[in-house]
Amino acid sequence: MSGWLLLALACGAGGDDTGDAADGGLDSATEAFCQDAPVVTWNSFGQGFTTEACQTCHASTTAERNGAPDSVTFDTLDDVRAHSDRILARATGDEPDMPPRGGVSDDDRARLEIWLRCWLEEE
Repeated sequence: MSGWLLLALACGAGGDDTGDAADGGLDSATEAFCQDAPVVTWNSFGQGFTTEACQTCHASTTAERNGAPDSVTFDTLDDVRAHSDRILARATGDEPDMPPRGGVSDDDRARLEIWLRCWLEEE
């Protein structure tokens, strides 16, 4: 894991608990995670990441989807937003299983998690 991510996580642990997921705010764990996280956006990271790591199987124009459901495409920011919880569960964390053939660095997985948890709804 890169130094900036460790710093962001360490600094974020002291965040306050003002966020409330029920009222559309961040829950306290996410707020702490995001407190000092770098800004990661669709334009700076997400679009390129999804093109390289996801659209081989998850583009609407992909002929061979390798078992990916037709309804799960990541062509646009709105597509990613609609599936963000599932992307977080499958492509980040301790045991990611997407993409199934790997090839994504730990740093890119960390950026993906930061973008989806902290910045996606800001765009």
